[in-house]
Amino acid sequence: MSRRAVVRVMAMSLLGLVMGSAWGAEGDVVFKREDVERDTAPAVFPHWSHRIRYRCYVCHPALFKMQANADRITMDDILAGKFCGACHDGKTAWPVTFETCQRCHRSP
Repeated sequence: MSRRAVVRVMAMSLLGLVMGSAWGAEGDVVFKREDVERDTAPAVFPHWSHRIRYRCYVCHPALFKMQANADRITMDDILAGKFCGACHDGKTAWPVTFETCQRCHRSP
């Protein structure tokens, strides 16, 4: 394979990674909102990017049930260190704050 072809493949792969993370990707879990009247977008959980770093037992079943949308998750729970907040505490992973809303709450 020529150098130009390798660079082209790498560029397309990087573009796919960026596009996938911006708009959601196959395997993402979209948390259904109960309060559909609010303007906040649903939370989109990038399951695959977490799965690359951690084994299933890190989160299942201690933090989350094994079925998507089986848990009722609220921001109060997360801020209390439950569900996502168990890791997103500012030490293990980035904290959940008003400045980080768009990291999760985005249109799928």
